[in-house]
Amino acid sequence: MFIIFIKGMFLGASLIIAIGLQNAFILRQGIKNRYILPAVLTASLIDVALIGAGVFGFGFLIEQYPSLIQWITWGGAAFLIIYGIKSFINAFKNQYLNDNDAKGMAKEASAQEIILILIGISLLNPHVYLDTVVLIGGLSASYGEIGKYYFGGGAMIASTIWFFTLGYGARLLAPLFKKPRAWQILDILIGLTMWAIALSLLF
Repeated sequence: MFIIFIKGMFLGASLIIAIGLQNAFILRQGIKNRYILPAVLTASLIDVALIGAGVFGFGFLIEQYPSLIQWITWGGAAFLIIYGIKSFINAFKNQYLNDNDAKGMAKEASAQEIILILIGISLLNPHVYLDTVVLIGGLSASYGEIGKYYFGGGAMIASTIWFFTLGYGARLLAPLFKKPRAWQILDILIGLTMWAIALSLLF
């Protein structure tokens, strides 16, 4: 069972450790040292819930009702386009980090707004359902009635470790973000990533 658990961890890590909106957003919060715990907890709990849904066999809903993915796709594309615009607007604000971290930065979003944004980024992306509910859930079934829980648990642990490491480790990059140019580059990259994913969803 330990080997199955490790296999689940490796699959979970391979799916989550990639350049994506969740990672980029949490990286940004970590660098700013603002609401890191709500951000990483939200992202982790969403992944855990979706992986759990897949392990418990809810992937058949997506197979039975493919229109769900279609609605998620259109909603996700619209969300990404709008939030991408916001990222480009942020790129032209005079943001920087001084010795007091957040002091001197543009008006910050509240913890509640951070959580809502992460929920939108996560749940309005159809790929997250394919990765967690369908792929991880489907593969876990091949390990039997007991083994699938070890496999899914490994994937959940990998996801949680990654988000906490990314969120709290990002502060090491803070010295690089004492200049507005660094924030401009990061926000532009986030905006471009959002628009690229939105276009991939639409076409």
